[in-house]
Amino acid sequence: MKSPNNLNRRSFIRQAACAAVGTLGMTNALWDLRRIAAATMNNSSVAASNYRALVCIFLFGGNDANNMIVPSDMTDFNSYVASRGILALPAAGQVGGILPINLIPGRGTNDGRTFGLHPNFADYASPNGTLPGVQSLFNSGNLAVLGNVGTLLYPTTQNDYRTKPGNLPPQLFSHSDQQVEWQTSVPQMVNSSGWGGRVADLMNASLGSTQISTCISLNGTNTFQVGNTVVPYSVSPSGAIGLTGYTPGSASGTQSYAIDQLIADSHNNLFEKTFAATTQRALQNNLLLSAALSQTNPNAAPYSSFDTSSSMATQLKMVARLIAAAQTPGSGLNPKRQIFFVSVGGYDTHSGQLTAQNNLYTELNNSLAAFYAAMTQLSLASNVTAFTSSDFGRTFQTNGAGSDHGWGSHHLVMGGAVMGGGIYGRIPVLQAGGPDDATNSTTGQGRWIPSVAVDQYAATLASWFGVSPTDLPTALPNIGNFASSNLGFV
Repeated sequence: MKSPNNLNRRSFIRQAACAAVGTLGMTNALWDLRRIAAATMNNSSVAASNYRALVCIFLFGGNDANNMIVPSDMTDFNSYVASRGILALPAAGQVGGILPINLIPGRGTNDGRTFGLHPNFADYASPNGTLPGVQSLFNSGNLAVLGNVGTLLYPTTQNDYRTKPGNLPPQLFSHSDQQVEWQTSVPQMVNSSGWGGRVADLMNASLGSTQISTCISLNGTNTFQVGNTVVPYSVSPSGAIGLTGYTPGSASGTQSYAIDQLIADSHNNLFEKTFAATTQRALQNNLLLSAALSQTNPNAAPYSSFDTSSSMATQLKMVARLIAAAQTPGSGLNPKRQIFFVSVGGYDTHSGQLTAQNNLYTELNNSLAAFYAAMTQLSLASNVTAFTSSDFGRTFQTNGAGSDHGWGSHHLVMGGAVMGGGIYGRIPVLQAGGPDDATNSTTGQGRWIPSVAVDQYAATLASWFGVSPTDLPTALPNIGNFASSNLGFV
């Protein structure tokens, strides 16, 4: 991604306007704006002073979560080793072995099996001392595991998969299609808005919008945050994206003066008028956000534990600063709700998987540890919930060097409001060709049929965010196809 200092005028305007242009083409009867506004004003009841934020961490490429959470009972573990082959991790207690976790009674769906986490989910030796990693956050009740989540149109069994192809999400196992379907939660529609954007639409209609968008992306454009009225705002890990060489209110004869005059001119042409208004809004947002961020010291304790060599960590560090700035009196921001999008690649591990996952999970663990520590120091841990997403899971059986594209996968949810220490949903029967495998016993590779839909994952988060049960179908049109709209992890 380009540095803000290297952006030219054309790039700046394109970034500011691209989401809005994309949204104009989305004309589907499902998204009637008057219905959204009316329904929300009548049904969503949220305390205006109760700030909440969602942080989506998208792991592009398809995370092989079969090595993120691993059976620890020796019978199940030996079966895991036999199926995973070269991808199998050592047992707990061995060098590089899985980390044991303690399930908190009453949380999640305990089926009697025991599990451990990848060895790189241990505590993080940060520049400011040791911070609780994923294992410790789980054991302390601040992080939960959601088992076997994936794109679905309806609850799907192995027999359904084989006999009802029309009820399946299109283009399973395709990176680009599944990324979009995860972010929209509407697999049957093309060019839909994202479920995060639709949730933001609902909350803005209820609580009112602010000058800076409810949806802020830390890594460029995405579908997840595109709403019908909400346009995502892009920020770099270094801060607001400004226009190189522009200084507002400059004297006549300068480039900045010329830009101000072009914006201020009267425009009869609709495109010119929209272009000028978009440019002006982007410039004003840049000034407002830059001023607010200047009140947060990036070297201060809440932010100094992040690994500055990590893309994920630097994005989450900026999220932490943006959240702090938004809560600072006089910042001019004062949002009641915010949705952030953070993403990294590298999870497409067809080969060299063990080495790649060691690096990927170290980054994920350390970034989550630093972010939770920052939220705790800011006294906002219970107001912010971070959660992972990815294209899909991967095959349980190895291809000889890594794993191939799968379907259902496991995810992490973290925050002070999270009912952590539990595994929600259901970890599949870890048997290639078994009852949870989409393929048959002869050719089975362990492509798990999801037991939890993305819709249910999203609905649980949206409910905590403040969307009422009666408004959930507006944000998640397929949620009525599933028995539960709240999985109870937050």
